[in-house]
Amino acid sequence: MTDFYQKGEISTLHNLTNRPVEDFESELIEFSKTRPMALVLPSLFSELEGPALEHIVDELAKVPYLSEIVIGLDRADKEQFEYAKSYFSKLPQRHRILWNDGPRLLALDEELKEKGLSPREPGKGRNVWFCFGYTLSSRRAEVVGLHDCDILTYNRNMLARLLYPVANPNFSYVFCKGFYPRIHDGKLSGRVTRLLVTPLLRALKKVCGDNEYITYLDSFRYPLAGEFAMRASVVSDIRIPSDWGLEIGVLSEIRRNYSTKVIAQVDIADNYDHKHQDVSADDATKGLSRMSIDISKAIYRKLATSGEVFSLEKFRTIKATYYREALDLIENYYSDALMNGLVVDRHKEEQAVELFAANIIQAGQVFLEYPEEVPFIPSWSRVHSAMPGFLNRLNKAVEEDNA
Repeated sequence: MTDFYQKGEISTLHNLTNRPVEDFESELIEFSKTRPMALVLPSLFSELEGPALEHIVDELAKVPYLSEIVIGLDRADKEQFEYAKSYFSKLPQRHRILWNDGPRLLALDEELKEKGLSPREPGKGRNVWFCFGYTLSSRRAEVVGLHDCDILTYNRNMLARLLYPVANPNFSYVFCKGFYPRIHDGKLSGRVTRLLVTPLLRALKKVCGDNEYITYLDSFRYPLAGEFAMRASVVSDIRIPSDWGLEIGVLSEIRRNYSTKVIAQVDIADNYDHKHQDVSADDATKGLSRMSIDISKAIYRKLATSGEVFSLEKFRTIKATYYREALDLIENYYSDALMNGLVVDRHKEEQAVELFAANIIQAGQVFLEYPEEVPFIPSWSRVHSAMPGFLNRLNKAVEEDNA
């Protein structure tokens, strides 16, 4: 349970009383009369065979206030798509599955490619983007939430707390990010946030000076959380990164378009566990190694748009400063874990920091060598402008797939 402390530029909404989920749901039912709510679930087919998603679906089946659930299904053939329709049929809410590898959506993607508007690579960002497009075409929701499909400790209270700040008409928030502690098997988790993002932001603040964007990102308790909610009007204008920089990219876009006064973060769980990525120290195209590069690039790009000038020498300074900050934080994490009866493997923590330090330089080199790189998928507003009627055809394709 957290305290009431407010830090940074955004509102932090705490879990001070462990309020029953039924209380939240009774209010959300009322809110849904004027602000109907939808949930987006980006999923790989393999997650239908994993231990987490079945329980998530069972919990969602009890949720009384959702007007629609949109499932983005990646890496599925025809037989697997049919299985997915049966798998999600227990949901009593209206639900639709986007078969991203099906012929109808692939044909639409080809049209986008001809206009230079298609996502440039497969992955979660592409999946989420198409799901957002469908929610806009469906016009059934004023509030859109999103969370991952690999949450092992899921309960419907997470969703209620995530949607509540944006759905409540007495609040002014247009975007809300979830946060929670990361503890797994008696150990501290959340390595990329703890060992990369936090010390990198502190290093950037020292090297680049006091920067509003860095202060903004540092206001989030868990900037890499995959759980967030937003007004439907927000969805049409944000540009989503297609790589592992998705979460950082979304936060950057929200700040670009809105005042921090309408941005919040909310405590959604006392215990959160999901699928853990391998470090992949020997392969920079996979796991936490790839993630650390993409996240670093996303932050560099955003700083560059606000006038920050980078060079290889500057990236070397950032790396050295980051390394010292990260090692100091490991001491803090060790003390915190020990006091709470948890374990921190300091050797593995320092190994991860060494890998991230090298990747901070690699991300900088990529940033300098490929200045023409366009990492963001175009906003749906741009697609609508370039291809009027496309969202209607996307809606029709999804309906025909689900018929």
